[in-house]
Amino acid sequence: MKLSHFDFNLPSELLAEYPPLNRDESRLMVLDRKTQTIEHKMFKDLIDYFDEDDVLILNNTKVFPARLFGNKEKTGAKIEVFLLRELNAETRLWDVLVDPARKIRIGNKLYFGEDETLVAEVIDNTTSRGRTLRFLFDGTYEEFRKKLNELGETPLPKYISREVEPEDAERYQTIYAKKEGAVAAPTAGLHFSKHLLKRLEIKGINFAEVTLHVGLGTFSPVEVEDLSKHKMDSEEFEVDEHSAKIVNEGKAKRRKICAVGTTVMRSIESTVSSQGALNPYIGWTNKFIFPPYEFSIANCMITNFHTPKSTLLMMVSAFAGHDFIKKAYAEAIKEKYRFYSYGDAMLIL
Repeated sequence: MKLSHFDFNLPSELLAEYPPLNRDESRLMVLDRKTQTIEHKMFKDLIDYFDEDDVLILNNTKVFPARLFGNKEKTGAKIEVFLLRELNAETRLWDVLVDPARKIRIGNKLYFGEDETLVAEVIDNTTSRGRTLRFLFDGTYEEFRKKLNELGETPLPKYISREVEPEDAERYQTIYAKKEGAVAAPTAGLHFSKHLLKRLEIKGINFAEVTLHVGLGTFSPVEVEDLSKHKMDSEEFEVDEHSAKIVNEGKAKRRKICAVGTTVMRSIESTVSSQGALNPYIGWTNKFIFPPYEFSIANCMITNFHTPKSTLLMMVSAFAGHDFIKKAYAEAIKEKYRFYSYGDAMLIL
């Protein structure tokens, strides 16, 4: 398939600027692949589609406040620094994006915070906007990370045009987030409330957790018409033995195995045995899933509504069928579903 197959006209007013008041009261479009039917529900109705011993797989990554604002030495120019990845904890080296990039050269120093106790030196150019920074801070590593968290801002996607608000620190995070390392939320999980998770647990649904630290590569635009030539950025992930056991037992019982989000789907599809079982694994994945693709683990998935030409839309199309997703998205636009990170959800059975 080609990039142009995943283009569609998305009205800008359907991009969600704010989350719903209550997490589990977003809308839920339910797609049944067997009957090719579409239902319109609320997210809390999700419980009606699962039974005892079914499995939900969650991504327990935690978003850290990755967006910093500093000032360039001498000129005082305001520079945005987006933390991507810690390269070395001991030397405090980070891969970052800077904006405006044309002003930032090797050897420049950036000062953060009113007291300017946090300083960074540019030591390498990695891409047109990418830089490697060495942070200079007089304190322990724990104090350094605390300082980053104090000065950093919740990394809402750029399409959200408003200022970051205090509530975003909590709402742009799943309620089961544990392991810090993501620069974007695994957004399918944002719809789960504590109450809904408890109801699912009481019903006998089993939960498995994986960790995939979402990077900006997930949202990088595809710039080649031939999808086989697109390269995904690598993201760090882990599937532990306990979760693999829960998933494999569910598969053996022929239960529903539901991937909550594209990040979970990419994780589990990146570590499959030759017998089609889920293997424990710690490492990196740059797996790019687009049609046609044979899925090995999950037989249903929860996902948000994605933007045109995105790798996320391509994965969902591979899972549900391209024509069915096209029909569902046309219906979503007609019914004014909310798109993207803070938007509504889809359950694909």
